[in-house]
Amino acid sequence: MAASARRRSVAVNVGGVLVGGANPIVVQSMTNTDTADIQGTVNQVMALANAGSEIVRVTVNTEEAAAAVPKIVDTLRMFGLRAPIVGDFHYNGHLLLRKYPECARALAKYRINPGNVNIGKKHDDNFRTMIEAAVEFQKPVRIGVNWGSLDGALLTRMMDENSKSAEPLDAKQVTMNAMVVSALESAAAAERHGLRRDQIILSAKVSGVQDLISVYSMLAAQCDYPLHLGLTEAGLGSKGIVASTAAIGVLLQQGIGDTIRSSLTPLPNGDRTEEVIVCQQILQALELRSFTPQVTACPGCGRTTSTFFQQLADDIQTYLRTQMPVWKEQYPGVEEMKVAVMGCVVNGPGESKHANIGISLPGTFEEPVAPVYVDGKLRVTLRGDGIVDEFTRMLNDYVENRYGARVGV
Repeated sequence: MAASARRRSVAVNVGGVLVGGANPIVVQSMTNTDTADIQGTVNQVMALANAGSEIVRVTVNTEEAAAAVPKIVDTLRMFGLRAPIVGDFHYNGHLLLRKYPECARALAKYRINPGNVNIGKKHDDNFRTMIEAAVEFQKPVRIGVNWGSLDGALLTRMMDENSKSAEPLDAKQVTMNAMVVSALESAAAAERHGLRRDQIILSAKVSGVQDLISVYSMLAAQCDYPLHLGLTEAGLGSKGIVASTAAIGVLLQQGIGDTIRSSLTPLPNGDRTEEVIVCQQILQALELRSFTPQVTACPGCGRTTSTFFQQLADDIQTYLRTQMPVWKEQYPGVEEMKVAVMGCVVNGPGESKHANIGISLPGTFEEPVAPVYVDGKLRVTLRGDGIVDEFTRMLNDYVENRYGARVGV
């Protein structure tokens, strides 16, 4: 089933990356380094960007972090990295943006949480100060509401109003409604303070899949601002990946969402770039964008007692991803290629015919041969110990012959 028509939104320019409108859905990520650690942050931003993150957010929570931001951006530009850097502000953003104008100038966008800029009773003063900085330096803003830090005064007011209703809603629904109201009222305030409509992106993040779908469905129906999707805390490992995929996938299928992030919790010293790959795979699985050739591989069964096809599938998938930084420049369209690595005769030849190039390895008790199909036709049958090297050579030849002709087109 095809995705629903994309919800119409205005387009926002984030440091050269267009978010919303008819533009492709953008992949985002966020560093978990201490931003004051310039080298560590630069290294992680580069890793995220090289993995495919099109916008990278950094925490700006201290004076040291604010002072480091211009140096981080300058260093990244020296290395030729152009991914926009977004500043994530909480509590003291109004102070940091004014005290460190070079930080305000260097960032491509500011993220503001309306629920935690109300230091004392100066909510609007602090919020207005941050918006005025965005207006001065012509920077877009993401107004990011989180249910873990929702504006307490707003929520109390709406809870009180709900309790007086003839048919009161449950507390969770009032909270969801309050998130939408917070986002929309804050956006309206930002426009009153001088920010243009095409400089505002909204998000309303929760940690539950069904809650996220509910709150974004409400938000999308009430505005045309671009929407940033993602669970506020997706979780660890498979739980985080599945939750992110379920929530973001449903919304994208409904045509809702202009930029996404999968907020995975990495293991200690884990690979932060996993969140980028998950986002890419969500978009590619929904056929909304293509980033890297996809490998179809069977799960294995009693017919595939050998682990050879599993190792080959992993090797080919890893090889394709490592080649992409070079291939995407030399071979336009290669990211749409489909490769099959199958483990026995039952579905192997059929899946291989459906792929651009596919190999069907022998299962248990099958003849030790591996037919290779190219564009649906049997090209060659491989035998012996050199199957992996021979198939990789054929894969490289296919890429060069099929996609090399597109250069300059």
